Amino acid sequence: MAIFIQKELFNIEKIISNLRADKSSIGAVVSFVGYVREFDKKIAIKKLKQMDIEHYPGMTEKALMKIELRAKTRWNLEDVFIIHRIGKLLPSEPIVAVIVASQHRKNAFQACEFIIDYLKTDAPFWKKEISNKDAIWVENKIEDCQKKTSWNIEND
Repeated sequence: MAIFIQKELFNIEKIISNLRADKSSIGAVVSFVGYVREFDKKIAIKKLKQMDIEHYPGMTEKALMKIELRAKTRWNLEDVFIIHRIGKLLPSEPIVAVIVASQHRKNAFQACEFIIDYLKTDAPFWKKEISNKDAIWVENKIEDCQKKTSWNIEND
């Protein structure tokens, strides 16, 4: 288990390399990296200057561990890394990475998608977009909640 909440940039290639060096049973590694977009996809004239991300220390790690445990319970996984940045982020910088290793690709793909879907709705991060027009707190998107619901997992 590896969960990191940090201000610093991360190097996904280095993480994957270190992960692979430790385990010969890994047959697949699937990763997802989310980046800060420069423009609001709905309003192209709204140029993002920065995104400020806050979290609730202790609660955030607990939520991410719960998401990871759910994935490991559902799929046979060798390892999982979840990295989420906080603080001031600029356009084109990475926000989040999910790296899943397993013996088989199907488990890795499904678990990676599952983790990011749950992270988007269940992890206590707050994002404030500061643009050339205004500053707004980002709300959960309906499509993210629908995607999470599609996994048909009981809330506990």
